[in-house]
Amino acid sequence: MRREMTNRIRYVLEDIVPPVLRDSSLFRAAASMAWGSHVADLARFRERAAFLTDEEYEALYRKHPRVHEDTDNSDACIAAITADIAGMSAVDVGCGTGALLRRVREARPELKALAGVDFVIDPELKDEGIRYFAAKVETLPFPDKAFDTVICTHVIEHIVDYRAAIAELRRVARRRLIIVVPREREYRYTFNPHVNFFPYPHSFLRAMMPVPDAHLIREIGRDIYYREDFSA
Repeated sequence: MRREMTNRIRYVLEDIVPPVLRDSSLFRAAASMAWGSHVADLARFRERAAFLTDEEYEALYRKHPRVHEDTDNSDACIAAITADIAGMSAVDVGCGTGALLRRVREARPELKALAGVDFVIDPELKDEGIRYFAAKVETLPFPDKAFDTVICTHVIEHIVDYRAAIAELRRVARRRLIIVVPREREYRYTFNPHVNFFPYPHSFLRAMMPVPDAHLIREIGRDIYYREDFSA
């Protein structure tokens, strides 16, 4: 399923279905018809997020079914990302299957260095001109200002200690940081393992404090697109 389709579904579930129904056992029962007990597992995961071990966290993500075919990003977000990459090196933190990096490589062949990071990297994941690293976003294995542009899409909503993650993203960025998160509200029963929710752009700006003057934030579909620049 493409991101554009899931955004249409999210519009109905998040903006049309009333909250009293979304948080009800009736909705859980209906959702379980599609995803079985995993819907209840996700609810318990969010309730215990502050106390989960790394092993429990990884186990949930390994079990979680993949919704999107290649990337969680819409074509509009990918176009914005590829256009906004500054400099000659970029890293995608939370790269998943590497789909976004392959789109970046295709759109920006002049880039000299591309890298991807995820807490689990498939050992068979190999792409020409792209290096992959297994690491947590809160502890990236790179020196300060290692990449001209740091990209992080559909990750911050998953990270319990998101401020530590944002600090790491800023640490390894030399010129520009690009972050994409879904614009969504929190409900008890959902189809994703998110622990942070940003219903409005200004909700996300609070997570990015202190926000530099050199920043841009806008909505692209049902996603929040954020960019900030760093002085040389």
